[in-house]
Amino acid sequence: MKQATRYLRLPFDFDLAALQIDLQRLMPDQWVPHYNDQAAEAGYWHCQALRSPHGRSDDILAFSNDQFLDTPLLARCPYFQQILQHFKCETCAVRLMALAPGGVIREHTDPGTNFEDGLARLHIPIITDPEVLFWLDGEPIHFAAGGTWYMNANCRHRVENHSAVHRIHLVLDCIPNQWLTDIFNAAGFVANPLPKYGDPSITDANVSEIIAELRQSGSAAALSLANRLDAVRHIQ
Repeated sequence: MKQATRYLRLPFDFDLAALQIDLQRLMPDQWVPHYNDQAAEAGYWHCQALRSPHGRSDDILAFSNDQFLDTPLLARCPYFQQILQHFKCETCAVRLMALAPGGVIREHTDPGTNFEDGLARLHIPIITDPEVLFWLDGEPIHFAAGGTWYMNANCRHRVENHSAVHRIHLVLDCIPNQWLTDIFNAAGFVANPLPKYGDPSITDANVSEIIAELRQSGSAAALSLANRLDAVRHIQ
C-alpha cells in the first residue's frame, strides 16, 4: 500500500520576480504576530492577511464561520490577485507568512487542514533558502521558491529557518472541488484511508466498550449503530 501524501508538488510555477514585486508593495506594513505563540519563539513568526473574515487586514485567523473576503492589502497586489484567479476553487484564508532568520516553529499539528478533511493548504514560497526546512512526520523537505506545494498540516510538523533571510510564503487555504481533485490526482496524491469505524475516535482499542454502552442505552438508533460497529469489528 502506498504511503498517504504528506506533501505534494503541484504543477504550477509562478513568476518569482512578479511575486517579489507584489511583496514589496506590502513590506512597509505592520506584520501581525502569529496567534499560535505556543508553536514559535516570540518575534519570529508573522503574517499579513490577503483574504480574511470580513476582509479585515489585521485578522490572520485561518478558520471562521464568517465569510472570507479580499482585504485592502490584496487590492494593492495585482500578481497575487492573478494567482488567486488561477485556482478554480474557493479560497478561504490567504496569508503571507514570514519566519525570521534563526526562527523555529515548534512541532505541532493543525487539525482539519488536510485534503481529505476538505481543506488544501498550499504554499507558494516567495523568499526562501535551501536552509529553510519543513519537517513532516520527521521527514525534512525544502519548498522551492516559485513553486506550489501542498502540505498536510494534520501531520506532525515543524519549520526551521537556519538561513540569513526572512522566509516568506504565500499560503492559500483552498476548498477542494473537482478541478482541484483532478490536479491532485494527476500529481500523484494518495489519500489517507478512511477511519475503519467511520469515526476516527473509535478504534479497535475502544470499540467493544462503545458497543456495550450503545446497547445499554436501548434506543433504536443506538442499537443500530452498535450492530454496525460490531459487524465492522469482525471484518478481517
